[in-house]
Amino acid sequence: MNKILLPVDLPNIQLRVVHQAAFLARHFHSEIILLHVVTPLSYPAGVLESGHELMARDLQAEVIKRAQTDLDQSLQSELDAIAVKRLLLKGDPARAITQTARDQNVDMIVMSTHGRGAFYRFLLGSVAAKVLHDSDCPVWTDTQPEEAPKREFTIRNVLCAVDLSHHSRNTVSRAAQLAAEFGARLTLVHVTASVEIYGPGGSHVLPEWKEALVGYAATEIAKLQQDVGTKAKVIIDSGDVHALLNRAAEQAKSDLLVIGHSPVRGHLGDNGNGYGIIRESHIPVLSV
Repeated sequence: MNKILLPVDLPNIQLRVVHQAAFLARHFHSEIILLHVVTPLSYPAGVLESGHELMARDLQAEVIKRAQTDLDQSLQSELDAIAVKRLLLKGDPARAITQTARDQNVDMIVMSTHGRGAFYRFLLGSVAAKVLHDSDCPVWTDTQPEEAPKREFTIRNVLCAVDLSHHSRNTVSRAAQLAAEFGARLTLVHVTASVEIYGPGGSHVLPEWKEALVGYAATEIAKLQQDVGTKAKVIIDSGDVHALLNRAAEQAKSDLLVIGHSPVRGHLGDNGNGYGIIRESHIPVLSV
């Protein structure tokens, strides 16, 4: 992993994801490309009021100048002893991130999906979803707010969501490689469709249906593990994907969830890129 792209939102940098990127960079001796994208929303509130001495062109130049200064001075201690390239671009954040990843030939994008305030959370979430959709390289995302409990980040347990699509072999293989790199334990999890029906008296589980679904999944995952060469623990459950993945992560004490970059519709939500799971996950997610 030679290059990691780390987009940041100045001045509201989310330090959790910065620490995660720094952890990866130090382990792999990677260069971090620190990227900030200036948009019209970067302009200070009230600066466009009538009678302000700065013209629009001067205003943009001033905003870019301030942003460059902030970018040059930011995260000095957090990224100490790491090779860092700082880039400032103008335009659409999602497009700038994916284009920079291609132009700089980065191996991974590491970004937060969480900002300060509901409006910025929405904006960051929208950008992350577009990046996941358009990116050619793996994307590491962290949805947890800065207020979440702080601890030194490490990778001891890796959870890999297996959707049994054609992409599953690559997903499991990448998760196994990462787990081996850090000496971590790998756990595979598959969530089948719900096996409950609703009728008089409430919901009822259909034992035959559950046995068939779980049995099929167990057989396919065993074949997949033999093909990839892994012997990971397997969790198979049925029902709500988001809740059960978080429960599996808690059971396995997972530090990271790995999912396929293009998961099948039924398993990881309607958006086709896993953002539904990423948005609800209690731990960082690597989409490969």
